[in-house]
Amino acid sequence: MKAAKFLIPIVAVAVVGIMSSVFIVDEREKALVLQFGQIKSVKEEPGLAFKIPLIQEVVRYDDRTLSLDTDVVEVTPSDDRRLVVDAFARYRISDVTQFRQAVGVGGMRLAEDRLQDILNPVIRTVLGSDGVTSNTILSADRAGLMQRITDQARLRALPLGLEVVDVRLKQTNLPEQNLDATFARMRAEREREAADEIARGEEAAQRVRALADRTVVELTSDATREADIIRGEADAERNAIFAAAFGADPEFFEFYRSLTAYERSLRGENSTMVMSPDSEFFNYLRSDQGSRSAEGESR
Repeated sequence: MKAAKFLIPIVAVAVVGIMSSVFIVDEREKALVLQFGQIKSVKEEPGLAFKIPLIQEVVRYDDRTLSLDTDVVEVTPSDDRRLVVDAFARYRISDVTQFRQAVGVGGMRLAEDRLQDILNPVIRTVLGSDGVTSNTILSADRAGLMQRITDQARLRALPLGLEVVDVRLKQTNLPEQNLDATFARMRAEREREAADEIARGEEAAQRVRALADRTVVELTSDATREADIIRGEADAERNAIFAAAFGADPEFFEFYRSLTAYERSLRGENSTMVMSPDSEFFNYLRSDQGSRSAEGESR
């Protein structure tokens, strides 16, 4: 019984010691075994691994490809058109030992801060280099620029034990203070184009109206000329008829014209006339003239 009392604590301590000396390395991570802050071993393969309990500790780091959104960077291309660039990077820990020595206990937070300090200057340098304009950044040529940024950032990140896999430009915009001026310039250009279109439309409308007015004048002139011709022909025919009638019986023709004149003069309210008593206008209204006319007709 006394032996059992001593054996149970010993077994328990042994079990705890064995369990604390064994750890599992996940396939998505790398592990460092540290002894008093110094690296004793690196565990990169997944599975069981061992360490000395109480003396050694295990620090784990993600072995997957990670993403980092950079701060917004303001760049000035060679055409002096300022742009605001938003980018992101994909990276992974390539050398866990070098990574630990570079960042120490700061871990991933310190690593991302230092990687940010690398990416921002590289982006400014590449996008602000000679021959790179704002149009280049906004065109399909930006793929080559992103590859240049990736290559330079990869070289500068190697001392941190990091491998920069890729750098991409997410957005490229104008600075806020330039947006109003840009929109005003675009609005002015659209208004100028609209004014040009209106002017061309007015010019075309004036040509159409001038052509229509000329056509109206020509048609009216032709119609007036044809009407005058017809009217002249009718007057000539009428005069010919009157001449023939006058030649056949001049006295009857004179009598007919007098009756027509009476009809036109004594029509409506125009029935009062002031004339000399011996005027020839009323010759056919006198009884003696009427009698002579009647005798002439009987003969």
